[in-house]
Amino acid sequence: MDTLFTIINLLGGLGLFLYGMNMMGDGLENAAGDKLKGIFDKLTSNPIKGVITGTIVTAIIQSSSATTVMVVGFVNAGLMNLYQAAAVIMGANIGTTITAQLITFKFNNFAPIFLAIGACMVLFTKKRKVKEIGNIVLGFGILFLGLNLMSSSMAPLKESDIFNNLILSLEGRTILGVLIGTIMTAVLQSSSASTGILVALAQAGTLPLSVAIPILLGNNIGTCVTALISSIGTSRTAKKAALLHLTIKIIGTIIFLIIPMSIVTGMILAISPTGGDAAVAKQIANAHTLFNVVNTIILLPFIKHLVAFVNKLLPGEDEKDVAGLMYVDDRLLETPAIAFGQTTNEIIRMAEKARENLELSMTAFENADEQLIEKVYENEKIINILNHDITRFLVKLSNSELSEEQKNCVGAYFHVVNDIERIGDHAENIADLTSERISKELQISEEALEELKNMFKYTTNALEMSIECFKEYDNVKVEKVSELEDRIDVLEKDLRMSHIRRLNSGKCDAVVGAVFLDLISNLERVGDHSMNIAGMIAN
Repeated sequence: MDTLFTIINLLGGLGLFLYGMNMMGDGLENAAGDKLKGIFDKLTSNPIKGVITGTIVTAIIQSSSATTVMVVGFVNAGLMNLYQAAAVIMGANIGTTITAQLITFKFNNFAPIFLAIGACMVLFTKKRKVKEIGNIVLGFGILFLGLNLMSSSMAPLKESDIFNNLILSLEGRTILGVLIGTIMTAVLQSSSASTGILVALAQAGTLPLSVAIPILLGNNIGTCVTALISSIGTSRTAKKAALLHLTIKIIGTIIFLIIPMSIVTGMILAISPTGGDAAVAKQIANAHTLFNVVNTIILLPFIKHLVAFVNKLLPGEDEKDVAGLMYVDDRLLETPAIAFGQTTNEIIRMAEKARENLELSMTAFENADEQLIEKVYENEKIINILNHDITRFLVKLSNSELSEEQKNCVGAYFHVVNDIERIGDHAENIADLTSERISKELQISEEALEELKNMFKYTTNALEMSIECFKEYDNVKVEKVSELEDRIDVLEKDLRMSHIRRLNSGKCDAVVGAVFLDLISNLERVGDHSMNIAGMIAN
């Protein structure tokens, strides 16, 4: 009965610990908002910056597994190469040790205060920022409440001969300790949680440092399971990123296993206070940090060799579905702030594809080029696929934890994607008109072609500026798009009147006239959709 009670309390404490850590991470992520979104956008091939990026992001979202899953998603999208991914993963490994360091501080007695303050901030305020800070404080309190419950549930184990004999049997059996740690973290899907259990055992006085370190090394390997699972169904390069994570951890573990355990424990004791169970808990946290910092310092200069090694383990060309999404991935929904930013990039890519198709269709019409017509039709298929996939992703994103401002933007994004898709349709219509011109051998007068070129110039300027408005949220450019759109409307009316005069004078026949009028109508509609896109940021 006592054993059952201990297990229930341990599981309950673990549940509170994980929930508190998740709440604190979500609060930090939402409070960081757009700043977090911009961190990956500024990532360069500089490995030092990559390590710093991984450390900061993981410190904010409180999960190296989530960061690594994001990295797999970025690699799958082609936004990050393996060289960059390795540096970010190393940084994530360092960032995840911050949780272990936090829980060794003597905040246990203050947990009720954190709970009270956090609850008041969440329940009795309407300001979003204050609520997010309240979630951070409340999550912090719940985390320590769970740790207290775990520690108290494990205290009786100190008097258990069976448990003590089990712990003693692990002395000197480092491989078994590593295996136990690996399985523990693979099951929990969180190295922070498994390290939290080790800290709780140490605080209860049931776990010596020499036994904890091998288990801790196993914890670091076990955390790779999440990334490996997330790589299922991704490109070959994304699978390599997950394998790279595992390789880094295994090499680091081997390095630490080669070093005699007495030297490792001596290093920990040299930087950690001694005396008491709390000291052992601090030593475990320091060992966790030391492992990942030393591992990063040793392996950082050899990133190219690590990538080459992974390429040999998993040979093959990089895969990339150009017709599908490039910037977003369902894995990014773990961090909605970053997913929101990447969705913006994906929509911009779709808009650029529509702009390119508009230019191709007009060039095809001017030159009566059948090959360009086929290229327009191919691009239109990609635009339709992007329309479907981005819309589907936006539905998922709208149901995630976003700020009110971001939720409003996501609502507007649905309309923007639809406007871009319609621009693609108008480009396809112009390609259809080109096919008609070629098949019927229609002759367009130089005067009419010059008028079309002039209107097309204003239309493309409006579209390009609307994309810039969407990209930069520039209200000044919105006004410029509005002016261009007004000019396009006037031009369409003028060109209709001009064409009627040509018809009346016999310079143009009725069939050519119908094609001309359809074409300027499509350009005018592109101008309208461009204004809709730019107007999104003014609402």
